[in-house]
Order: sequence, then C-alpha cells, then structure tokens
Amino acid sequence: MKRSAPLALLAALLLALLPALGARADAAGGNPTRGEIYRSLGLQHQPADHIVLVDTSPSMAQQGRYETVRQTLRTFLSGLTSADHVALYTFDSTVVPRYIGAADDPAAILARLPAAPPAKGDTDIGAALDAALAELERGDALPVASVVLMTDGENAPPTGTRYPTAGTTAWTAALHERAAKLAGRTDLVGYALPLATGATGAGLLRQVVTDTRELVPGSIQDLGAYLQRAGDDTRLRQARAILAADLGQGVDAAWTGPDTLDLTHGEVAGAITFTSHTGHLPLTVEGLGATVSGGRFRVSGLPTSLALEPGAGTTVPVRIGGGFDDGPLTPRHVAHADAVLHLTGAVGSPWQPALAPDLPLKVPAALLHPDLPVRVSAQVGSAAALPLTVGVPLLVLLLLGLAWLRVHRPPLDGVLLVEPAFGGRIPERIALSGRRVRLRPAVGGSGLVRGRRRRTGLGSRIDLRIRYTPDGDPARAGTVTCAPDGRVVVAGTAFLYRRNGAQGPTAVTEPAGWRP
Repeated sequence: MKRSAPLALLAALLLALLPALGARADAAGGNPTRGEIYRSLGLQHQPADHIVLVDTSPSMAQQGRYETVRQTLRTFLSGLTSADHVALYTFDSTVVPRYIGAADDPAAILARLPAAPPAKGDTDIGAALDAALAELERGDALPVASVVLMTDGENAPPTGTRYPTAGTTAWTAALHERAAKLAGRTDLVGYALPLATGATGAGLLRQVVTDTRELVPGSIQDLGAYLQRAGDDTRLRQARAILAADLGQGVDAAWTGPDTLDLTHGEVAGAITFTSHTGHLPLTVEGLGATVSGGRFRVSGLPTSLALEPGAGTTVPVRIGGGFDDGPLTPRHVAHADAVLHLTGAVGSPWQPALAPDLPLKVPAALLHPDLPVRVSAQVGSAAALPLTVGVPLLVLLLLGLAWLRVHRPPLDGVLLVEPAFGGRIPERIALSGRRVRLRPAVGGSGLVRGRRRRTGLGSRIDLRIRYTPDGDPARAGTVTCAPDGRVVVAGTAFLYRRNGAQGPTAVTEPAGWRP
C-alpha cells in the first residue's frame, strides 16, 4: 500500500462531501451570488444521499491513515443537516454497514466505526459498490446522491467473492446496469478519494458510475479552490433538481383593461398583467415597451423594467390615447377597430450570471404572448365634413351650370324680324326674351331660337342659334347662327336680329315698308 498525506485526504474528502460549503460567484450588477441563490432555494433543507465507502484493510493502519479518515468524517458530518441521509460502510474482506440514517448526531455515527482496521483482510471494492447501489435502490432514495470511495490500494478481493476481477460481466453488466437505472431518477455522481498516492479506485468506480470524478489536489495551494468547488458541486446538483421544472419557462402577458377602449374624449385607462410561469426562479423584463396597431395610438405608463417573483404576477396600469388615421373631410361617425397591443422586452433572470455556465436556465428571451388583442372605438371626422363633401361638389356643378348657361343659354333681348327670303311681305316682329323662344311665324313652319355668347375683340356678344323647318318636318330643319344686326336665310325664310339698347350699327331699325 502507498502512503498519502493526511492533508490530501482531508482536502479530497471535503471536496466530495461538504454540501454545506457553497461556491460564491461575482455579484456584479447587483445580481445574487450562488450562495444567496442556494439559500433562497432552501438547499440547507434539501437533503442528499451520501454513501461513504471506507477502506479498512490492514494497510489503513499505516501512517495514521485510518485516524485521518475518522477526523475528516467528523468535520464532514458536522457540516450536514439532520435532513441529509448518510450510509457509512467499511470494507475489507467483507462489507459492513456501520451507520444508515439521518446525519443528526455526528458523534454517534463516528462511534459506529471500528477502533482500528483488522490485522488481516483483503480489499473487496466490488462488494462495497454493490452495497452502495443497494442503498440507493431503496424506495425513498433522494434525487441527489454521491458515492464516495476512499481507498489506499488496488482491488484485492478475497476468494469466493462475487466480484473477483474488475472488468468482468459482474462489473460491466450487473453493477453498471443497476447504476444506469438509478441515474434515471437520481442525479448520481461518484467521487474517488485517494488515501495513498496513485491509488484512488477511480477506474473501478467509473465502470459502475459513469459520472465519476477523481479528486486529487496537487498541492496545499489547491485546497481552497477544491473545497469551494466541492461544496458548489453538490449544491449545484441540488439546485438543478429543484429548478428542472423552471427551465424554459418565461413571462406571459394579458390585457386586463376594458373590453373596448373609447378614445373619443382622449386617453383611456387600462391594465396589463405580467405573470411568471416559474416555481422557484425570479424573472425580469428589461426595455419594456408597447405599440398599438391600426391608427395613431400611443401607450403610456409602462415601466422600463419589471421584476417578477417566482409564479407571481403584477398588474401595470397604462393609458392608451390617440385616434384613427381619418382625413379632415371624413364625415363624423363612430369608428371601431380590432387592434393589437404589441409588447416588447428582454426577459431574463438575475440568477443566470451566477449559475452560468454550469446551469443554463433557458429563459425565453421574449414575452411568451407579446400580441394582445384590444377593441378600439372613437368618434372621428368633422360635423362640417358632410356638408362640405356634398355641398362643394353641388356648388361646383352649379357654377359650371351657370357658366354653361351664360355661354350656351344667355338671356335674350331685342327682336327677330321674319320674312320670306325674297320679300313680298311685311316682316313679322317677334320679341326675344328668356333663354329661348319658340317660333311659329306667320310665314309658316316652326323653330326654336337660343342664344350663344361669344368673345370678340370688342368684348362679348350674343349670337342667335336659329333652328327652323318650313313645314314642321324635322328632316327639312336647318340651323344657322345670326349675329346682332345680321340676316340669315333658312329654307326660304329670312331672319333679321335686332338687339334692344344697342348703339350705332346695332340699333334697331325698321326695314322699308315695316309697320308694327
């Protein structure tokens, strides 16, 4: 058997088994440390299974190794709580359960150890691992467990043992398969702690418990770091078991304001409830913001960040204002819209910096349901819009009609003299008034007279548009234009146009032989 320093034994054992020692992480930015997180999770009250296998072969009596084990176990047991479960076995040629129960009385547990190793005996590591697995296969086994193997030598089993040679079916099949089944319901880790240089039993333990860690501090300078990592390892495994249901859970949001937001008179008060879906993990929402689709809406009152306790909800009062995108000529009416209140924000946990990278929390980076449907209504438009939208076009049409009438149907005045084209009769005098005059001249036939305003170099004037048929037959009708003081002939009938109040050449003059 090889010798080992008692200090190395103490360091290695505490590395594996001191769950009361919590590793502390930097608390930059106000985030909690690992120790604070562990206390928040109540890990001091979360029990773990500790199976301790102590080599008591005759070589353990050398160099005070066995006494060092006793003293180290005293320190270890004093750091546990009464909730922890301890199973202490010694092994040499046989495996003896020395204590199985709660870690509530360290002195009573240590009293169960033999005073010294026997003078003769072997080292049956396989049988010791069989006993450890049997203890963890009990119905009330805890979700976090450690199997700690402390030996100062190689496997040297006695004749007739069930595990004569490492690597046989008994090791690779029976023991390993039992440990694999345990791993399905227990976070199981093995630790190999040396009591003599170069002899740890790690290879044998790893054949049974896949996650086996060989803990051999290289020097006394490593002691502090090993102690810190050892405590954090057990606590981290306990935290992982507790937080398993919280991984991937995030923050939900729901609109808890009125069913319909009537924005006719300005802003409307409402509320948004944010709910955490975790059982133990606190969550935060940073950079919180909100927009509303469907118009010129605004949201006010949201804080820039939220802190949510595990499983808790908080209701934030907000105000929504604004209106619809209606033009100034929209008739006054009540508008309705199914809008969407869209929330933005980065979700995280203040525990993540301390637990990363060993325990990724997988918190969804965004809110689980960022789009909240809301019903919006408002009275929009102008009371003057309807008269404007209807009246203005009518006014334009009226003005256009008046302009058309001024040009195409100007008021008539003056007289129209009608006679046969070749004379022989006294001209008939027909007074012109209104916008049109129907003709029924004495010479016969019928017709219609309208005015047409024209622009000339001397100003505007009114010409006559004369449509005339000598016998009432539309097929023989003719249309001519007659300027003031002008004479036109249609179908053998002459028409002379004289305007009232005309000056100079446009004055009304009676033709020769004319008698009124």
